[in-house]
Amino acid sequence: MIFINILLFFLIGLVFGSFFNVVGLRLPKNIPFANDRSACPYCNHQLTWYENIPLFSFLIQRGKCRHCKGKISYIYPTIELFTGVLFALSFSIIGFKFELITALLLVSMLMIIFVSDIKYMLIPNKVLLFFLPFFILMRVLVPLEPWWSPIIGAIIGVVLLAIIIILSRGGMGAGDMKLFGVLGIVLGVQKVLLAFFLSCMIGAIIGVFLLLTKIVGRKQPVPFGPYIVFGSLIAYFYGDTLLNWYINLL
Repeated sequence: MIFINILLFFLIGLVFGSFFNVVGLRLPKNIPFANDRSACPYCNHQLTWYENIPLFSFLIQRGKCRHCKGKISYIYPTIELFTGVLFALSFSIIGFKFELITALLLVSMLMIIFVSDIKYMLIPNKVLLFFLPFFILMRVLVPLEPWWSPIIGAIIGVVLLAIIIILSRGGMGAGDMKLFGVLGIVLGVQKVLLAFFLSCMIGAIIGVFLLLTKIVGRKQPVPFGPYIVFGSLIAYFYGDTLLNWYINLL
């Protein structure tokens, strides 16, 4: 029964992941959602219903548009697959509890942000404002210990990033700062600090790799949002384990 539920959440995640791709690509550019089917970026062929499901479409068409043979971007099936895995992971770790709603909301927000930041280097305010009241409500229904941790976490997230933006003269964007403010409500004080540390560490490791392999140049801007996504997810799902390990190490 547990396996069936995990599989169900994985399939639900696949469906929502397809939608998150669309939101992440269209919302920052104010592209309308209604009555506007997705199309191939090369030949402008409007996609059929199954071609709108990136993972299945990618596998069926072997990574190419069946009309013009243009290569399909790996980001679409990757986000869909990643969302499915994270939805399944959320259920497997939390189970049928109120906190599961918070986990699914967090995954949903971060997947949209991942797409928009990778594509446009932009974290839309509309996405953060949409999810913010839901996170506040969930922290009222499922409070952290202590109860004030989400409030202080949000303040720390904003102030910490604001200081870095000022000192680095724009090394990070205002979208990153606002995102950490929202994450502070979800994660609380300790985990939002852990998320920031993990984001920087992951960013540094991947950044060095990209420079060494000359995928990006030294002065080429790189979006920080994806690193925040990974750092935040690790902090949310495994933060207690990491913090306890660190305390015992000391």
